[in-house]
Amino acid sequence: MFLSLYDPYVVQTLQSVSGSSVTVQTTHGSVRGKLTNVMPDHIVVENSGTPFFIRIQQIIWVFPTNEA
Repeated sequence: MFLSLYDPYVVQTLQSVSGSSVTVQTTHGSVRGKLTNVMPDHIVVENSGTPFFIRIQQIIWVFPTNEA
């Protein structure tokens, strides 16, 4: 059985910065780029035309940046 937790507060916060440049720290390192999509279980951060699909459960912190 697969169980995925949904945290509506995290999703809502991420949606508030959708379309902005962000830095995302994950359990495996950081990704910097434009936050292009927010779903209940993952986000998409695009860097130099390459999409990075990041599970929300793997995110440690996110902050807006001035560059993509």
